[in-house]
Amino acid sequence: MDSNLKTSLSSLRSHLASAGPIDDELQDLLKQLDGDIKQLLERRAAAEASPGESTTYGLAERTQEISAKFAAQHPQLEPALRELGNILSSMGI
Repeated sequence: MDSNLKTSLSSLRSHLASAGPIDDELQDLLKQLDGDIKQLLERRAAAEASPGESTTYGLAERTQEISAKFAAQHPQLEPALRELGNILSSMGI
């Protein structure tokens, strides 16, 4: 499942590169989300060593909120953000 997440993030980065100018608010939200996902992957790896810790962080919901917020301004990014949110949700994150 982590490979699907990495593929989705790579796809989102490609869409961002071709999307043209992205406003500062969206850039900040996406950078924060990217950092949170990286931390999550590190925590999941650590949780495997210490079972019993929660791995639910609400990132899927945040991704969907970002997707909805910017769908009108950047419709080319919406499918990639939606896919990322679905992957996070299916991972229980």
